Amino acid sequence: MSTCPSRGTRRCCALAVVALALSAPAAFAQAQGKEVYNATASLKTEAGATMTAPVVLTIDRWTTDEDRDKVVLALKGGGTPAVQNLLASMPDTGSLRLGKIKTPVRFARSLPVAGGKVVTLVTAQPVFFVGAGLPGSKPVEKAGYNVAVVIFQVDADGKGDAGDLAPAAKVKLDDKSGFVVEDYGAEAVRLNGITKASSTTK
Repeated sequence: MSTCPSRGTRRCCALAVVALALSAPAAFAQAQGKEVYNATASLKTEAGATMTAPVVLTIDRWTTDEDRDKVVLALKGGGTPAVQNLLASMPDTGSLRLGKIKTPVRFARSLPVAGGKVVTLVTAQPVFFVGAGLPGSKPVEKAGYNVAVVIFQVDADGKGDAGDLAPAAKVKLDDKSGFVVEDYGAEAVRLNGITKASSTTK
């Protein structure tokens, strides 16, 4: 997963595969039942310290093509504010638990890839602002970082080590319809040791 160069105290991630997740048909996702994934979120600070926290990603249902189209239109027309307002009006599709913080997920899509799939989850509110309030940190305007985005890849057994978490983010489409996530935090939050829990039916 690629990242754009750091911009001041913020990180910008351009994850082209997510654009495919936004445009791909829902037949693949709708054939799946409830899924739960456990992982470890890790953050390496500028001082070299590593912070970790347990993560539980629960998908109770998958976003339909109709709702996906609404999200894409909102993203094209009004960026993060429009998407946040739309997602806030939608029912939960699952939840994101980071440590003791549990946040509803409002958008959940998956895209089949060779040997597995890529899952994209979006909330209608930020989970937390990485680096805000730490000693020596520079104040950064929090306005506009209104959603959280999770993107991870797993194999056919539901295991993987390729995942990103933007706990407070802005989202937009670039001129090639690529989904761009601008993270509030200067440091990347990675998801490692991703494993799928025992199969669960809807």
